[in-house]
Amino acid sequence: MTDVTPTRAQRFAAIVVTAAERAGYTGHGAKARFARDTGMTDSSVTRLWQGTALPDARFYAAISDSIGVDLGTLLVEGGVLSPESLQSLSESDRTRVGSSLTPEEAADRLGIQDEVGREVFFTTITRLKRLEDTSDHADHGGTAAQQ
Repeated sequence: MTDVTPTRAQRFAAIVVTAAERAGYTGHGAKARFARDTGMTDSSVTRLWQGTALPDARFYAAISDSIGVDLGTLLVEGGVLSPESLQSLSESDRTRVGSSLTPEEAADRLGIQDEVGREVFFTTITRLKRLEDTSDHADHGGTAAQQ
C-alpha cells in the first residue's frame, strides 16, 4: 500500500473547510455564503472545497478573515508558502525598505536558488527601478488630463 501525498489544493482545502465549518459555514447555502463573504465565485468555492484548485491569491486575505485563521498560518499549513518564505517576509524586509538590501540578499532570503530564477528576479528588480526612476520625472497628468 502506498501513501499518496495530498496536493497543495487538497492541503489548502483541508485547512479551509475545517476552519470554515468551525466558523459557521455549515448546512444548506454554506458555500454560497462563503463565496459572498470572500468575493469568490460559487464555482471557485466548489473547486476549493473539493480540493481540486487553489483560489486566486487575491482571495487569501478574505478567506483568512472569513474563517478566522491567521493568513500566514493558512498559507503555510495549506502548503502555499514554506515556513522559511513566511519568516523571510515577516522579518523585516519591511523595516529595511530604503536600506541597502541587495537583490542578491533578497533572492537568498526568498530562497530563490535556481540560476534562471535568480536572473529573472534580478531583471524584474532592475526594470522596476527603471520604471520608478522614469515615473519620478514623468508628467503624472497624462494626455487625457491635459485635454
